[in-house]
Amino acid sequence: MHLTAIRMLALTLCFGVTSAASAQRPTRALLQRTVDSLVANALTEGPVAGMSVAVVRGKDTVVMKGYGLADVENDVPATAQTVYRIGSITKQYTAAAVLQLIEQNRIALDDSLGKHLPSAPAAWRGVPVRQLLNHTSGIPSYTSAGPRWMSRMRLDLPHDSLIGIVAGDTMDFAPGSQWRYNNTGYYLLGMLLERVTNRSYAEVVRDLVAPSGLSATMYCGTRPIIKRRAQGYQVAEGKVVNADPLSMLQPFAAGALCSTVGDLIGWQRALAAGRIVKPASYAAMTTPEGAAARSRYGFGLVTDTLAGKVRVQHGGGINGFNSMLMYFPSDTLSIAVLANTNGPWADRVANNIARAALGAPLVAPPPALVDLPTTAEERARFAGSYRLALPNGRILVLRVFERDGKLLAQGDGQNEIPLRYQGSSVFGASFDPSLRLTFAPGTPAPKIVLLQGGATIDGPREP
Repeated sequence: MHLTAIRMLALTLCFGVTSAASAQRPTRALLQRTVDSLVANALTEGPVAGMSVAVVRGKDTVVMKGYGLADVENDVPATAQTVYRIGSITKQYTAAAVLQLIEQNRIALDDSLGKHLPSAPAAWRGVPVRQLLNHTSGIPSYTSAGPRWMSRMRLDLPHDSLIGIVAGDTMDFAPGSQWRYNNTGYYLLGMLLERVTNRSYAEVVRDLVAPSGLSATMYCGTRPIIKRRAQGYQVAEGKVVNADPLSMLQPFAAGALCSTVGDLIGWQRALAAGRIVKPASYAAMTTPEGAAARSRYGFGLVTDTLAGKVRVQHGGGINGFNSMLMYFPSDTLSIAVLANTNGPWADRVANNIARAALGAPLVAPPPALVDLPTTAEERARFAGSYRLALPNGRILVLRVFERDGKLLAQGDGQNEIPLRYQGSSVFGASFDPSLRLTFAPGTPAPKIVLLQGGATIDGPREP
């Protein structure tokens, strides 16, 4: 890792806020400098190709700008007008469109899926709309289907073929009994919207955002020309490379929209003000219920706290892009961060911007990674498959394997990750310097412990 003079200056600026701001808000100018330094760190540390950020408090637009490159190959700078894939932030648009239909008495929250999509698999037809909205349906998620999905993720599949990937799978749990993040549920909501409105999902979204003047928010198809569209990247061997291809028909109503940071803030403000759906509908979107309460998930939105303040938020990750949109009602503080590189940086930068804006201490970056050599005996002890129960309720099987004297890890439905040995049976990964994988003593290792994003997860070895 190279500590350039620019990066060292950025660290000095952004972490100076921790002591200077302590329990009070920083000045507007200091907050602007802090945002600049946080993003500068991310661009260097990630590395991240480009990022756009908006910070709005009340009527004051504190920051609205781009950093780095929207297109690395052509040296195109990122700006506030750069259009990014927003991934799962799409879900709140889908939820709002469904709630508009409910307000119009065209569907009901407790309508069964089968009432509107009678061709759905028999085991799914009794699931009510509300359980699709808050991820408590138990319907298996196609993005968790491992190679069955990954081998087809570049294909423009029609609805029945995409749903067919998991149509024959058993339910993850009895509907309404648990919470598990579920892209199939939102894909089905998109199909429902198309059937009830007799319009394409892209047209439904256009009609949803047009009254608020959000012209940069649209379905992010690969064929249309989208002005100021960012290119997407991922990190390999410490450098940005072009992201793996993905058919944009596949994320559909679960994650296929594009937007800008300005449009995201405009959307969030209009939604909270009752200009998209009625206040009672917005309250439903932001009020977790039933099995979703523990995960704090409403309808397309998460309501949690940061720095002691209630926050309404949702992030997104999709090939080549990462995103975060959050709102603090008591401070009328809105933050949008869009990045055109895979990784944790949009979420991490947005969280630290929020802490700075609220006068709370920032979270320091993780220590620099090393890459120590491993012996053949060590690699053989670590290699294997491990079963991780993630905080979102999903079970992730993580396969650790050797290639050319190096260890790599790959989760179901995810890219391969080169592991970097830190010593004492602990590994890190360049895409997220905070991640640590610790292998338990024993030959072979009986389990791993994953530390990421403040969560610690045990993963026993599979037989």
